[in-house]
Order: sequence, then structure tokens, then C-alpha cells
Amino acid sequence: MLDIVETLAADVRAPDRPPASFAELGAVFSAIDDPLAAELRSALTEVRPAAWAGEFDDLPAGEVWVVDALDGAVQLLQGLPQYCLTVTLVRDGEPELAVLHSPWLKETYAAQKGEGATRNGKAIEPSRKTSLEAVVAATSQPPFVTKQPGVAEAAGVSLTAVLKEVAAVRNLGPTSWQVADVAAGRLDLFWQYGTDATNLAGAALVAREAGAVVTTADGAPWTPSASSFLVAAPALHEKAVRILRQAE
Repeated sequence: MLDIVETLAADVRAPDRPPASFAELGAVFSAIDDPLAAELRSALTEVRPAAWAGEFDDLPAGEVWVVDALDGAVQLLQGLPQYCLTVTLVRDGEPELAVLHSPWLKETYAAQKGEGATRNGKAIEPSRKTSLEAVVAATSQPPFVTKQPGVAEAAGVSLTAVLKEVAAVRNLGPTSWQVADVAAGRLDLFWQYGTDATNLAGAALVAREAGAVVTTADGAPWTPSASSFLVAAPALHEKAVRILRQAE
């Protein structure tokens, strides 16, 4: 599966110029995403026959491939390199296998339930930081965030709260890749408000398998239908929950 994702990702190209309107953005996105998704579907189902879903909503029972051919599509369409491909094999609603590939970085995160997580084949682990003042955090928003009432407001309030406690907060592009970077210790924590299961499910598996703590923003167990998400290094998780709870 790694070879399939990496090979198809190598052919992805940004447009010559950024789209000038929302309609053009949609057309250019479809021209890149649709054939790539079709190629992924053909190749993956040949390797392991399973149902197929472009989104994480209303999945059937059994095994299902959930694929986001372009996580971070906005960046790609602007000619920026921060995007990735995500492939998750879900069994009865639970992620079992995940692969995230960045063509720009030439890096691949992978995880299998109960088997740990890797980047380019080497085991990863989260940050060992314990002090918030040294933390580099990240955050993002789901696609079309304004369609989820209250989410934009929660994002703004929480950003203000976290900025007061940590060294820096960044948004470094694809949601899934930032979660995986927490798993690998490149970032110390990541949070987001809103439902965004397609981008989060596979990355959450990578994070859990690496040893990071994955919950909702208030510390409850995270599920694909949850309305918030938090992943943090073990020693930082409770501190992050405290900040986010106080911000609500």
C-alpha cells in the first residue's frame, strides 16, 4: 500500500496559477482530485477488496477504504507544498491501518492498530516536553468551517487562550499531517474544533500508536463524530485540556 500511495502522489502537480474565483477553485480541485481518487480506488481495492468512501460519514459495516486524495488542497491550489494524501482502512467504524504521504517532504507516516507507528519506516514517539512555556502547538479548522455553527468562534477563543500559555502556535497545513507531526514529536500538541473525521481518523491512529494522547478538547474519548479534537504529548495533555476547558 505504501508504494501505491507514494507512486500516485508523485504525479500530483499544482496549477500554473491560483484559481481566481470560487467556481474556478472547485473546477481545478476536481480536475486534480477526481482522477487521483479514482486511481487510488482502483489500486487499493485490487490489493485489498473493500468498500470505498471519500468521507467518514455513514460508513457501512465491514472494511472500508476512506481516502482523502488531497488533504491540504487549498495550499496545493495556491502553489504551496503543504499537502498530503491520506489512506485509512476502517473496520466496523474503527481505523485499522493508516498511511499519510507528503510528496513535498518525501515522507510517509504509517500505522497499524496494535503495531506502532513509523515515519519512513522508523518508529516515532511524541515529545518529551513537560513545560507549556516550551510548547510549539498547532491548530486548524475543518473544511467549510462556517457551516458548523459556533466552531469558528470556538477556534478564535481557544487560540487566544493557548497563545497566552505556550511558546508558539502555528497552522502548518494539512490537518492530518499536523496530527502525525505531534505523534513524531515535531509538534507538541494540536487541537481543532468541529467535526472532521475524514482528515482526523487515520492521523489519530498514527498518534495513538506512537504514544500520544488523543481526546476531545475537554478530555473525553475522541470518536469520528466528536465535535472537537486534541492530540498531545503525554506530559502535556492534561495541561492542554485545562487551557481549552477554561476557554469555553
